[in-house]
Amino acid sequence: MEFEPVLRIGQVVTNDEIKDIFKCGNMGGMRKSNKTNTLVVVTDHTKGLYDDRWEGDVLHYTGMGKNGDQSINFAQNRTLNESSTNGVDVFLFEVIKKSEYTYLGPIVLCDVPYQEEQLGEDGCQRKVWVFPVKLKYSEEASLISKDLMEQNLFEKQKKMKRLSTTEVKARAKQFGAKNVVSRNTVVKIYERNPYVAEYAKRRAKGICELCEQEVPFLNKKGEPYLETHHIEWLSNGGEDTVENTVALCPNCHRKMHVVESAEDIKRLKQIVKD
Repeated sequence: MEFEPVLRIGQVVTNDEIKDIFKCGNMGGMRKSNKTNTLVVVTDHTKGLYDDRWEGDVLHYTGMGKNGDQSINFAQNRTLNESSTNGVDVFLFEVIKKSEYTYLGPIVLCDVPYQEEQLGEDGCQRKVWVFPVKLKYSEEASLISKDLMEQNLFEKQKKMKRLSTTEVKARAKQFGAKNVVSRNTVVKIYERNPYVAEYAKRRAKGICELCEQEVPFLNKKGEPYLETHHIEWLSNGGEDTVENTVALCPNCHRKMHVVESAEDIKRLKQIVKD
């Protein structure tokens, strides 16, 4: 009889809650529980510089063993490999933001496990086992917030800054892909007031409100090209109002999203105040 955790797909839980629900340990990417006859699989994108990869609705999950060649008969590698016949129910959790475990539901092996080369925790090349798994009931569960994916990429980029150029080159060669992996994401769209945006552009009169330079080009209608920007981002609770909206050249708009300097924010707030 299949184990049915009291969880809904997409629900975010803590590590301790997983331990309590499945009666398993609270460490590692694969956690076997004899009490519930389950295997909890955690794909954690916040650890390491590379991670398990989604290809459409299939997750290619790297097996257990941090250093040296992995064995398909080692610990939970064997459990997952034999999950179609051993009666163990397998459940997937995904971590995009540290300490937040999103429940994606039961999974099944959808193809034969295969080997590939990866760097171990010790930096040495080794052979690992990769398990292609698929969500049992709902492909929609693989949808994830675009904001979270971008945040995760930003965190990885920060970690990469600490590596030497030689290390970065080695990993780039190893994990570069000719066929770029795609991931379905959920995008939260904010409905913006067109009048607010239009007023900001008219107030600017073809001059960027940050650098105070003329626009770099005209659009197809011959109008000065400016982009509207919310000083306090809508995603952070900012208002879609005249007092929170400015018109910027493309370069300054990108600067506000990349640098977001306190001095620039203060200056823009003064402009809309005046």
